[in-house]
Amino acid sequence: MKATGIVRRIDDLGRIVIPKEIRRTLHIRESDPLEIFTDREGQIILKKYSPIGEMTTFAKQYAESLAQVSGHIAVIADRDQFIAAAGGCKYLLGKGVGRQLEERINNRDMFLATKGDRNFIAICDEADSEYVHMAVAPIICEGDIIGSVMLLENDNKSKMGEVEQKLILSAAGFLGRQMEQ
Repeated sequence: MKATGIVRRIDDLGRIVIPKEIRRTLHIRESDPLEIFTDREGQIILKKYSPIGEMTTFAKQYAESLAQVSGHIAVIADRDQFIAAAGGCKYLLGKGVGRQLEERINNRDMFLATKGDRNFIAICDEADSEYVHMAVAPIICEGDIIGSVMLLENDNKSKMGEVEQKLILSAAGFLGRQMEQ
């Protein structure tokens, strides 16, 4: 475990403040859920909780089905990283969600875009975009944004439209409702 050199005291209500530098590094935002664990040595471990991350196996199966039906690359992300990909883009798995995508999802934007449009964004800061068309929808559970569903296309000739929009909205709605149960 990496030492940070930061010491915090527990207040009279049993609370401790996680330093801003650590929250920024780990992308922990106000009201984000954290899991609390203890180990045998008595250490307390805080882990960022991802509700959709618990459904990784289900998300992978859903992405495969979505890719098969649509003929496009299907990608599912939680708020921080890509958890499922099918039809290509497997290199995204485990990589962090890009700042532009995070901002659009936080704004609850559903959008279609083609490379060169002002709406077109990089979905990952770490990888070059190999796609030329995209459709993105946020996954919302009980009013909270928990991730996103994306369809991507590498072929210039294949455009995305109303069918893809309805597919991702349906997928995002379904995944959001599954998390509510």
